[in-house]
Amino acid sequence: MTTVVESSHTAHKERKWTDYFTFSTDHKVIGIQYLVTSFAFYFIGGAFAEVIRTELATADPDFISPELYNQFMTIHGTIMIFLWIVPAGAAFANYLIPLMVGAEDMAFPRLNAVAFWLTPPGGIMLLASFFVSGGAAQSGWTSYPPLSLVSGVWGEEIWILSVLLVGTSSILGAINFVTTIFKMRIPDMDLHSMPLFCWAMLATSALILLSTPVLAAALVLLSFDLIAGTAFFNPTGGGDPVVYQHMFWFYSHPAVYIMILPFFGVISEVLPVHARKPIFGYRAIAYSSLAISFLGLIVWAHHMFTSGTPGWLRIFFMAATMLIAVPTGIKIFSWCATLWGGKLNLNTAMLFGVGFIATFLMGGLTGVMLSSVPFDIHVHDTYFVVGHFHYVLFGGAAMGLFAGFYHWFPKMTGRMINEPLGKMHFALLFIGLNITFLPMHKLGLMGMNRRIALYDVQFEPINLICTIGAYILALSSLPFIINIFWSLVKGEKASRNPWRAYTLEWQTASPPIIENFEEEPVLWAGPYDYGTDLESVNEEETVEDMLAEVGSQSK
Repeated sequence: MTTVVESSHTAHKERKWTDYFTFSTDHKVIGIQYLVTSFAFYFIGGAFAEVIRTELATADPDFISPELYNQFMTIHGTIMIFLWIVPAGAAFANYLIPLMVGAEDMAFPRLNAVAFWLTPPGGIMLLASFFVSGGAAQSGWTSYPPLSLVSGVWGEEIWILSVLLVGTSSILGAINFVTTIFKMRIPDMDLHSMPLFCWAMLATSALILLSTPVLAAALVLLSFDLIAGTAFFNPTGGGDPVVYQHMFWFYSHPAVYIMILPFFGVISEVLPVHARKPIFGYRAIAYSSLAISFLGLIVWAHHMFTSGTPGWLRIFFMAATMLIAVPTGIKIFSWCATLWGGKLNLNTAMLFGVGFIATFLMGGLTGVMLSSVPFDIHVHDTYFVVGHFHYVLFGGAAMGLFAGFYHWFPKMTGRMINEPLGKMHFALLFIGLNITFLPMHKLGLMGMNRRIALYDVQFEPINLICTIGAYILALSSLPFIINIFWSLVKGEKASRNPWRAYTLEWQTASPPIIENFEEEPVLWAGPYDYGTDLESVNEEETVEDMLAEVGSQSK
């Protein structure tokens, strides 16, 4: 095997804690920086959600004013999408991709660092907008004109600048991911030997590169309308606000897949390891990610069935939206087939993986319902949409994120997680999630509009149940936070491969050395090959022992 040359970014063998506060070019440091930053915003955005749900526990706006409610609702949605889920996906991609393909670092380390350091200023600006004249943006995370042109101009402008910063970060990251995957794999690894997480990030990066510039263009034009008096989207000057909707949703529906596809990849890595079975349908899962990426670009106008969309165009977008359920369904069936007959290890990572399938399936089924034009018109702008959206992005992305967090925690930190605390976290989050968001579908069918602080008293009992569920969700963060600090200090030291997994990141130390690998890693038979018995891998074996035991050889 060939010895890997020493990393260019440092000659030391171990990281110091101060390195995580610097402009580091090490992809592992950047991955941790993304992860910690995204969770900081998760707690901030979650606090906003608790305020919103406390207000909605009663029919009258008696906790915060309607104006402040609108600001909290807007900033909550923006934080959870642009500053939590998207950066969290980037965190896993940064940390894992070079390790999974056997590279020393990302293709463009400095560009990688720049991509991360655009994110904190964006978030700080967004939070600081509460203190400008007129307060933070109040027009929702969609920022539709003409409403966004008349409510809190400076707060709206800061919102635009914040999203532009975070969007630029996404584009730079996507360039790095694609280049690293295509150009920096070890010679033995062809595309069909890559981990499925890498396939998922290829699909995600394609969506980012094709759709994010369109959102940027829409926001720049909206900014001109705000501060320069132009009329691109302002109907009072002859502008067309529906054009903004088309540009916004051309990004923001693919954004759903930008948020969820990385965690599709995470689940495809977690389930086979903890089920002790090869992944079922490797190529079907890989190609379905690309199919989702393509179809995600041609379904945006199903968000606009009530915006004067012609009937013939409604039919096209309805059919395309229903069609995207096919590659998603392929993944669901493949994951279930992977679990079927496996030797399931119901640890925390596996519980979150199974919880992901259940909650995302719920969101997917209501998504198929919403793809139907008559039903979508009936429940448009109601709490049915809120329930669906949160099952997809909180039930899906959050469950997948935590599955990946617990799975790779030993690799990132060199410590094992506390399983009882992890299982408590899962139980509280799963219960709270369903109590919060399942009743919202009933509210929507009863006709309760979303994005309002004052509602009809008939909706109060169900809203109270949703608020109780939100408090349980908040409570679930306590064992999670305790677990992190306890495990970092008192956790059992992790071996190189505590889960007996096959992907290349488990061939190096836990946590990895700065250069990632002391020698060029060896590609062995694994869950992406043909019928390998995962039970045969022992966590203390050397790479050579593994190769001999499973009867494979370097390709």
